[in-house]
Amino acid sequence: MPSIFSRIISGEIPGQIVYRDELVTAFRDINPLAPVHILIVPNTEIATVDDVEAAHEAAMGRMFTAARQIARDLGISESGYRLIVNVKDDGGQEVYHVHMHLLGGKKLGRMLSSE
Repeated sequence: MPSIFSRIISGEIPGQIVYRDELVTAFRDINPLAPVHILIVPNTEIATVDDVEAAHEAAMGRMFTAARQIARDLGISESGYRLIVNVKDDGGQEVYHVHMHLLGGKKLGRMLSSE
C-alpha cells in the first residue's frame, strides 16, 4: 500500500504543495511544530534512510537543494532553519517514506535535552 506521502505526491489526497520537480515534492506539515514546517520527500517511495541506495543519490541531494530554495522563498534563510531526518522507530520516524522536516520561522532552541 502506498504511503500517505506517495498519495499526496500523486494527488490522490490533498496537500499544500510548496515545491515539486521530477525528483522531490515538498508540502506543509498538517501538524506544524514551528511557523514554517515543510516536509520534503523523494517522489520515489523509499522506506527509510537505511534503505537508500546509490541510485537514490540524486533525489537525496535534491532534498537539500530544495530545502535551501524553499527556505529562501519563505523568507527564513537569513535567520536560519533546521533540517531533520528521522530514521526508524528509535529515531522517531512515523511515516515509512524518507522525508526531511524543514522547520523555521522562530528560534528553535536545542535539538535534544540531556535528559
